[in-house]
Amino acid sequence: MRLISVLVFILYLLLCTDTAKGITRSSKKPTQQAPPENYLIEECLNNSYTVNSCKKVFCQPWQRCMDGTCSCKLPYQCPKNGTSVCSAERKTFRTYCQLKSYECQRPKSKFRSRGSCTPQDNFEVSLKPENASERFIQVAVNSQETFICGHEWSMNEANVVCRDLHFPEGADRIKLDRPDDAWNSSECLKVTCRGTETSLAECSLASTSRGRKKLAKVVCHTAHKECSSTEFRCVNRKCIPSDKTCDGINDCGDLSDELCCKACRGESFHCSSNVCIPNKYLCNKEMDCLTGEDENNHLCREGREETEEESMDTERRKIKTFLPQIHCGVPNHTVTRRKRIIGGHSAGKGEFPWQVAIRSVSNTQVNCGGIYIGGCWILTAAHCVRQSYVHTYRIWTGMLDTVLKNEGIETFKLNRVIIHENYISKTYENDIALLEMKTIDQGKPCSPPNTVAACVPWSPYMFPAGHQCKVSGWGRAEGYERQFALKWGYVNLMSNCSEIYKERYFKGMECAGTYDGSVDSCRGDSGGPLVCFDSNNVAYVWGIVSWGENCGEEGHPGVYTKVADYFEWISRHTGKAVVSRFNV
Repeated sequence: MRLISVLVFILYLLLCTDTAKGITRSSKKPTQQAPPENYLIEECLNNSYTVNSCKKVFCQPWQRCMDGTCSCKLPYQCPKNGTSVCSAERKTFRTYCQLKSYECQRPKSKFRSRGSCTPQDNFEVSLKPENASERFIQVAVNSQETFICGHEWSMNEANVVCRDLHFPEGADRIKLDRPDDAWNSSECLKVTCRGTETSLAECSLASTSRGRKKLAKVVCHTAHKECSSTEFRCVNRKCIPSDKTCDGINDCGDLSDELCCKACRGESFHCSSNVCIPNKYLCNKEMDCLTGEDENNHLCREGREETEEESMDTERRKIKTFLPQIHCGVPNHTVTRRKRIIGGHSAGKGEFPWQVAIRSVSNTQVNCGGIYIGGCWILTAAHCVRQSYVHTYRIWTGMLDTVLKNEGIETFKLNRVIIHENYISKTYENDIALLEMKTIDQGKPCSPPNTVAACVPWSPYMFPAGHQCKVSGWGRAEGYERQFALKWGYVNLMSNCSEIYKERYFKGMECAGTYDGSVDSCRGDSGGPLVCFDSNNVAYVWGIVSWGENCGEEGHPGVYTKVADYFEWISRHTGKAVVSRFNV
């Protein structure tokens, strides 16, 4: 690997037009930069992302990510832990998760109340007066009727109300008003919703003194129309004011107004995946941004006092803690994260525990690198291996030097080589392959010692252009000189590779490097990892070393296979349980 000690990061930041947004403050409400005039990313909008697009958001506990879409699980696939609940059809379910997965197939079976169903349970929502266009929301809880307070009333709550009343696209608009003298109760119902609920009963409901407060009104969406030039067209075909996009509020009802944002308005936080979330989601011990910057240790170091409101959102968060998670991307060795790009570092013990070497029995040199991703599986480049040579390959784990052997090295044979079916050797399209190692003891898992799996990314939006990542390998150094120690260096993801490589650059490729070429991968690094770290220092294998224009040539960064584009392909062969960090 060509890694020369030249400090170029400051120059890079001056030249790069799309830099990473690292969090370097402890304030719980970060100051937003001056937003662009147009908040929305047109290319992203063309993909019609919604609340069920798991390339942009996490799926609910009763869903799983399939081909980029959150699909419903079957009830038996839910965790058995949890609180029993009653549905609108008066059927008792063992857990809230089971009810919600059942509701996916039978929408009328919405949540009604906690606990087992009883005859006296009653929860009804209606609009008053019936003949008005804008109507107050009346809620009857166990025959006690009340209206919803205007305090903190937003489109989040309005969309849930309309959805509960069988208007699937939610609300058109909201208003605050005073009722006539026929209703003079001193109390009203304060409602707080996340915005994705299907029943108002799932939200936080609290009776409070009305005082002189106005009450909430809503107009539910009933018909589609052509959006004006000052409106945004939601994926569900609703029209909302353009200035309501990218504000952290789910005005559309399907979240499509918050998923393609260059920046965020008002009291909202910008995730690096270009998603806007409310500031109140920061430091609440639940990841809402794909790479966890909303729960970043530095941002949240002061802690946050939480008052849990009585709602099923609390139960939803609890269910997530019961879901299986694989542990990946966290070395046993504490990795020092330097603040500058410095080339030519030798890897320390345990610093790159996912790095493996691929050798042929007929060759004393390392043919290629590879990445351990869990179970018995190694990820590498397709151009590194041949299926017919499966019995000649050996996987070396825990190796730091190819000549001076260190302790902890293990060698594995292979069961099979799986090359992507659409790999084209002339163009390096789909340059990706999976290697399945043989177990040392028959019937036991591989569990290579001194290795830690790198996490496999499921979304191409997790790490944007400008993000700083690490590349490692035993490849050639400057002047194509052979080297024997495992070396690594910092590179930056780049967004202009289609301009650099033109017709040679295809979907499924990613560029990374420095503008002067001082840090680059080279011959012998092929198949090795380009690893990016999220906000909590968890490592994801973002790229596989594939090809480039010579080595370390200015203006020609290295080209990598973009692993996130192949998540479904990988999981189809390995099984999702092996490579899904979360229950996606």
